Amino acid sequence: RPIARVGVIGAGTMGGGITMNFLNAGIPVVLLEMKQEALDRGLATIRKNYENSMKKGKLKPEQVEQRMGFITPTLEYAALKDADLIVEAVFEEMGVKEAVFRQLDAVAKPGAILASNTSYLDIDRIAGFTRRPQDVLGLHFFSPANVMRLLEIVRGAQTAPDVLATSLALAKQIKKVAVVSGVCDGFIGNRMLARYGAAAQGLINAGALPQQIDGALQKFGLAMGPFRMGDLAGLDIGWATRKRKAAEAGTEMKPIVADKLCEAGRFGQKTGAGWYRYEAGNRNPLPDSVTEQLIANYRAAHGITPRKISDEEIVERCIFALVNEGARILDEGIAARASDIDLVYLNGYGFPLHRGGPMLYADTVGLPQVVRSLRRFAAEPGADASWQPAPLLVRLAEEGRSFN
Repeated sequence: RPIARVGVIGAGTMGGGITMNFLNAGIPVVLLEMKQEALDRGLATIRKNYENSMKKGKLKPEQVEQRMGFITPTLEYAALKDADLIVEAVFEEMGVKEAVFRQLDAVAKPGAILASNTSYLDIDRIAGFTRRPQDVLGLHFFSPANVMRLLEIVRGAQTAPDVLATSLALAKQIKKVAVVSGVCDGFIGNRMLARYGAAAQGLINAGALPQQIDGALQKFGLAMGPFRMGDLAGLDIGWATRKRKAAEAGTEMKPIVADKLCEAGRFGQKTGAGWYRYEAGNRNPLPDSVTEQLIANYRAAHGITPRKISDEEIVERCIFALVNEGARILDEGIAARASDIDLVYLNGYGFPLHRGGPMLYADTVGLPQVVRSLRRFAAEPGADASWQPAPLLVRLAEEGRSFN
């Protein structure tokens, strides 16, 4: 399907970054916000980003004006009636998405592609809010969307083949590395990240501190460890997700250390403190005694005696947790091939290039070794069931085969 005009809903951090990808490719964008001040703020941020590029000599002044000239700002859904593709980047909550997609169904022209930038929510449910589920899919951009190269294209149960093909072609046009994912909670990247985060959390409970865990994984080659990353992204996002999941499952939420930080108003860099503390005008993470006390309280309340943990164990637990979930994703057909999972991690999550991605790294270590380690973790008292090696991983290891 031809894409000559794009609509973007939401002029916040994500919406603005997504808009820039299309402007850079010379595709006009209708940018929709609900309030004039939010729209003005979004436009000012886009302009500031372009002016920073201009100061670095990457853009000429006339190119800045040309790109800004491709934006049609609006407060009306009706302005999206001629768009060939509409991407929503609104708040990550199903009720909000429902309101947006019902509106889009009413105003979008026939054959327009309706995309959600959700990072977790069920694309099939979102498609069900429209009378045209064949035109709906997920286009999950990574933050900052004008910089990060990865685009997860989430194919719904009813997504039409030409909608998928158009999205893949468009990804090339806007210079993204596209990977197709099936529908599940968190798709490829964030679903695996949840297990990696849980492994890091388990290490905190057992006796490690955020700075040791981040340090070990950064030595392994990751751009940023999980706790620095959490502080950068905002700890309130994960907190909201955990509350949503508990509510959906109808279970009581058992708070983890991260929740205790959030309850204390520590959401990360944006509030000046999260896992680390931050000094004004400086993004360097500083170890914080408040965090260490919250961790000590948590261990005491759960009867945990902290033990000494090696950097090797940190890397093994965190990376093999990624690999194990990756194997489940492959087995379920959510990802088509192991190299797609590696592309996601190399381009969206700062995985070290020289390691080739988590699945290739597992092949390098040897799958029997990975299975042995996972079985050891799974046998520990009170271990989470997710440490059990994935059936595909066990099969490949027993047959002497690898992921790639």
